Amino acid sequence: MSEERTSMGGQQGRTRPGGSVQALRTVYDTALLDLDGVVYAGGEAIPYAVDALGAAREGGMHLAYVTNNALRTPDAVAHHLTELGVPAEPADVITSAQAVARLIAEQVPAGARVLVIGGEGLRVALREHGLEPVESADDDPAAVVQGYGGPELAWGRFAEACYAIARGVPWFASNTDLTIPSARGIAPGNGAAVEVVRIATGGEPQVAGKPLPPMHRETILRTGAERPLVVGDRLDTDIEGAFNGEVDSLLVLTGVTDAAQLLAAEPRHRPTYVDADLRGLLTGQPEVVPAGAGDGFGCGGFTASVRAGSLVLDGEGEPLDGLRALCAAAWTHAGDAAGTLDAGKALARLGR
Repeated sequence: MSEERTSMGGQQGRTRPGGSVQALRTVYDTALLDLDGVVYAGGEAIPYAVDALGAAREGGMHLAYVTNNALRTPDAVAHHLTELGVPAEPADVITSAQAVARLIAEQVPAGARVLVIGGEGLRVALREHGLEPVESADDDPAAVVQGYGGPELAWGRFAEACYAIARGVPWFASNTDLTIPSARGIAPGNGAAVEVVRIATGGEPQVAGKPLPPMHRETILRTGAERPLVVGDRLDTDIEGAFNGEVDSLLVLTGVTDAAQLLAAEPRHRPTYVDADLRGLLTGQPEVVPAGAGDGFGCGGFTASVRAGSLVLDGEGEPLDGLRALCAAAWTHAGDAAGTLDAGKALARLGR
């Protein structure tokens, strides 16, 4: 713990959000940014994202874009980001396709054929490691790899995977996110497609993407980050990935995670910091401190505590401060069972 920032409870047992006197962009050398739900949604930039990232970059923070979406190539992602007003090079983009391609290359012969169930991002990543993408189970593949292929992915592709896996071919998956944000709402992700093949074959894939170690390893290898900050919108991928990698994290509330889910988070899903959006990179983070009698916690003008199985919020102020105080009360009081507390009235006070 330093004078500049606090990390309450450490990565292995966080009981309240951490605080930082300095802006996060000065405390950490690299932001490892998720894309869907953090930088953009449905192809359009999330409010404040472009300006916030520009300011963080101008302040000396290295920006790396780390996505479980294996559909697009790093070149395509970098081009899209640049079109949105976030200048990026392909080397700034790390995908689960790259992570799973490295994992496969370590286990199959050089130049081996790999059956691809997914998009161009997987094919490019495999070729980077000298592997040959193929389309049919009859092409004698040494491995099967499955990644998000977009809503147009044909049902017959799942059958090809099943045929190969039934013959004993090892199966890999870029990631297992069950959902993915879209412009129209939450859509099925690669994890839903993986479940189709799992049910049909009874098999179990090796998975590379967040929150598992292969993705964290790929990110560090490609960015050289020494003081990374994981920035994401999902507890079960971004924040758990930071937990597994023993690095700090910032949860932004622009994607799939809502306030109720955050309060109910188990220890491995509890972020170091919480903010509304990417503007949180440009500011310090208020400290959450013990307040009042018993297990109360204060942040800004709010005090949160637990009474008779319910979270109670007193005071007035910035709603995010109230949420941070509620996190401390919930995580401290309930331990691994924070989801058993009634948070409805407390969150209603915050407009959530």
